[in-house]
Amino acid sequence: MTQTSENVTWLTQSGYDQLKAELDHLTGPWRIEIAQKIEAAREEGDLKENAGYHAAKEEQGKYELRIRQLTQLLERAKVGEAPADSGVVAPGMVVTVAFDGDEDDTMKFLLGSREVVGDDDDLDIYSPQSPLGRAIDGKTIGDEATYELPNGKRAMVKIVEVKPYTG
Repeated sequence: MTQTSENVTWLTQSGYDQLKAELDHLTGPWRIEIAQKIEAAREEGDLKENAGYHAAKEEQGKYELRIRQLTQLLERAKVGEAPADSGVVAPGMVVTVAFDGDEDDTMKFLLGSREVVGDDDDLDIYSPQSPLGRAIDGKTIGDEATYELPNGKRAMVKIVEVKPYTG
């Protein structure tokens, strides 16, 4: 899955199914379970000093946010459509860059989102909104881009390869 400027999310069928299953669990069995936890903690007495109650409410808030994120993501999903193999760096593309133009010092990563590959893929992922992602978006093989590192220094990369992520 990857975000684009049009707010479209590309998902493989397995990626969509995985996220849909997570959403179904959170909106079904999990909501029943957390409601039971909250009720059990409520029965323990004074809510001001009830750590179990506050922990359950915090957990509920965290997962309700995840439910909203998943719902929005799946609403704008396009399943099975991958970016075209155009050679242009864009979300959904696996990019190989050479640091400072040194073809021996390369890094290969997906420009996109963790949900695309889940936890099963060892591929590094960089957000299109990251400094590196913003610097290389729209570039083609042979182009160079400079971006700011977390320490404030600048780094230069050269685009070596661009391929659509196939999962």
